[in-house]
Amino acid sequence: MDLLNRKAIVTGAGVGIGREVALELARQGADVILHYNSSAAGAQSAAEEIAQMGRKGAALAADLASVAECEALVDRAVSLLGGLDILVNNAGRTDTTPFEQVTPELYDRLMAVNLRAQYFMAQRALPWLTASQGTIINLTSVHALASMPHHTVYEATKGAIAAWTRGLAIELAPRHIRVNAVAPGAIEVPRFFERDDYSSEGMGARIPWGEVGSPQDIAQMCAFLASDRSRYITGATMVVDGGLTARLSLFT
Repeated sequence: MDLLNRKAIVTGAGVGIGREVALELARQGADVILHYNSSAAGAQSAAEEIAQMGRKGAALAADLASVAECEALVDRAVSLLGGLDILVNNAGRTDTTPFEQVTPELYDRLMAVNLRAQYFMAQRALPWLTASQGTIINLTSVHALASMPHHTVYEATKGAIAAWTRGLAIELAPRHIRVNAVAPGAIEVPRFFERDDYSSEGMGARIPWGEVGSPQDIAQMCAFLASDRSRYITGATMVVDGGLTARLSLFT
């Protein structure tokens, strides 16, 4: 129970990685506020599971494209929790649009949800994280380190997350607030199965480790970074990808 009585917010916690992160923090003893935008059922069912563990859990809705809603989310969460020790900025959008077809509206939406929301969630949470000497965990992606066609805006946001995480870690280190990022590789989430060409075996064969990752792999890393076991780690981007980005693309 490394996180016993810690108080956490996890954004994008209605499905996939965010939902499993919220559950894992609770398994480790934390009280957790789960944010969602469109995945109400998943967030609420996870909050019920957390309550069954004997921890405090609640699901709150917000559109993180709005700075005002980011700030209101932090305020409501802190009011329910009575403080804050852990902020996990997981919420994000994925897009695969050819460069010449990217519109200003699409660009602005991804920048707002993927990057700006993290920034202003952290800013709003700062007084409480200062009081608790807490930690911020920003979810980025292996797309911050390597690229694919049709991901230019998405990759711009993920690269920026790694950079701003590093900068904020240096700025907040004198307050003993740790700031780190987690870069997942191919993690099997429900939207993978919406693709006609997807199979676990086929994807796993393209990964050095030989299998697709699970949300639990990311959740365990986040729980570690939230705990005192990682007390000397700040400003880092922890890559969890089964060796995907370590292998040269020329290798087959």
